[in-house]
Amino acid sequence: MRRTHTASLAATSVAALLLLICTSGCGRSSQTRIAFIPQTDGTMNWEAAHVGAEIGANHTGSVIYWNAPTREDDVEAQIALVDRAIEGGYRGLVLAPDQALALISPVRRALAHGIPTVIVGSPLAIPAGGDLFYILNDDQYGGELAARRVGEMLHGHGTVAILGINPDLTGTIIRARAFEQFLADHYEGVQIVDRRMGSYNFPHEQQVAEDTLRAHPDLDVIVDLMSPSVDGTLSALNAAPARRSIRVIGFDLTGWPIFQRSPNLDCVIQENTLSMGRQAIELIHSRLNRQTVPSVTYLPPKLITQGNVNSDEVRGMLSQDWTLGRRRWSSSQ
Repeated sequence: MRRTHTASLAATSVAALLLLICTSGCGRSSQTRIAFIPQTDGTMNWEAAHVGAEIGANHTGSVIYWNAPTREDDVEAQIALVDRAIEGGYRGLVLAPDQALALISPVRRALAHGIPTVIVGSPLAIPAGGDLFYILNDDQYGGELAARRVGEMLHGHGTVAILGINPDLTGTIIRARAFEQFLADHYEGVQIVDRRMGSYNFPHEQQVAEDTLRAHPDLDVIVDLMSPSVDGTLSALNAAPARRSIRVIGFDLTGWPIFQRSPNLDCVIQENTLSMGRQAIELIHSRLNRQTVPSVTYLPPKLITQGNVNSDEVRGMLSQDWTLGRRRWSSSQ
């Protein structure tokens, strides 16, 4: 009798252990797997998006697959990553496209496979609807912010050049148009004397900035609509000490804005990629659970200056510690 009782206890223990293992394993397998493919990796704005994605995953019980091209101009690599996500059986896709047109076909393939897809940052030429959603930087507002800053800085009179207009990135086109329209409506005395196309090639952007400075020796302000243009302009100005009076307004720096080392840098207008990442993961989770979600969301960028760069708000928005998403999150972290 005692031996039978012992055997019964052993069997019960084994059953409990198997149940624990199964429950643990099943819990992992039931988690929603979401692929997140940013423009590139290792930069401040996209590492902040990684933070946001992990926070969203922690809130929803999802698992993030994070991968990106090593360069923003490697469009073929980004297309290959999207196709890998489609073939990998992921339940959702978040994409920050490097190029507005080339990524249309891969996104359509994802949608054809029934994968809810969220485009973050800059839009594609596909309308939202069905399983396609947008969480975008409010580039209209960003362009108006830059124009207001220029008008106040120059007291309504002066000259400005716009650099970094990239036809492959819809957001830069929207920024440029909003900037020009706001100046025309509110600061007629500010003259736009030059407009230059932009690219991801830093040496080229530095050369463009140098050509602009030579062509306009009395220039007051340069507005750079993309990060490589900012870097190229600041490098060109550092090599020309006589141009210290020229002020630079930049968009979406890839590294922390160090105003002390860049005396020409007046401000940075930075998109809130952390919030984009978090909201994208939460949106996919809600969609998979058949909840109503917005097709398009616009997030306002933040104007960062030497006066607020070290504030809790800015430091939180630009956080690059993506492991925060794997711990309990609070606004104080």
